[in-house]
Amino acid sequence: MAGRRYHRGMLDLSRLRALHAVSVHGSVAGAAAALGYTPSAVSQQIAKLERETRTTLLERRGRGVALTEEARHLADTARELLAIVERAETTLEERRGQPSGLLTVAAFASAARGLLPGVLAELAARHPALDVRLTEVDPHLSVDLVARGVTDLAVAHDWDIAPLPAPEGIEQAVIGDDHCDLVVPAGHPFTARAVIRRTDLGGERWVCQPPGRVCHDWLVRTLRTAGHEPDIAHVAEENHTIVALVAAGLGVAVVPRLGTGALPPGAVAVPLEPGPVRRLYALWRTGAARRPAITAAVRTLRAHWTARALGAATAPEGPLPGDSASVRGSGEAARQ
Repeated sequence: MAGRRYHRGMLDLSRLRALHAVSVHGSVAGAAAALGYTPSAVSQQIAKLERETRTTLLERRGRGVALTEEARHLADTARELLAIVERAETTLEERRGQPSGLLTVAAFASAARGLLPGVLAELAARHPALDVRLTEVDPHLSVDLVARGVTDLAVAHDWDIAPLPAPEGIEQAVIGDDHCDLVVPAGHPFTARAVIRRTDLGGERWVCQPPGRVCHDWLVRTLRTAGHEPDIAHVAEENHTIVALVAAGLGVAVVPRLGTGALPPGAVAVPLEPGPVRRLYALWRTGAARRPAITAAVRTLRAHWTARALGAATAPEGPLPGDSASVRGSGEAARQ
């Protein structure tokens, strides 16, 4: 092979992982957040890969960067290599029979705050050889992050009006149902009533998440179905902000219990019938289903959900990762 020089270690796996993350997230900053690195560390990895491959991989595009055609081909190769590595690591961990190695977890904000801290602490205490790393992500991103191999396990949710997508190669298990309450200011007339119906909700000023979020879409659809046009006075991303605005007497809100925790003085939860319910799931790739780390994490998620008594009287039934009856990501509905 005269005329060609090969460099030992030319395709370094950690650098390929960085390129793959930039490809998935569309930016160096997004890749850094997913990998737990600083943006400068990701940029350095890409720069080293460019030198070693003698190829330009990233081009400036406005304020951001774009992958060159060569980089996209290399990112596809990286995805295949990372999948091979995952299968090998899964086999080794399965043979050891103990949860070990790195387990990356993505969760939406209220689960990351209200459920995951206790879960991660228990996993760390029970399985010292297991290194679990959590990233808080927008809920609509988590399924894609698992499918693309960016994260090993995701905690996601869906509502009846927005079922969770189930792409091929992704398995899922139900963690539990998160019931929602109507939260009103103390002294509101609703606090004197035994139950509130959806038809009673007209004429209220609402505090809600922004358009495009499932909570917002549920509220608008529900009130319009009941014959009311919602008066959304205040918009906030975080459930804690929404509850604080309600406690200040500025409106009413429908909030999932996991998103509220203990209500502050001035805010009261009243029963809404029928009230919305969002279902929480754990998702993982089919190729990693045999990992003891995945099984331990899902089992611990379910146990902590039950312990919080957030509408779950007993642990959710259903298969665990690796069971032949696991819910398949083939478009089959997760709800039974």
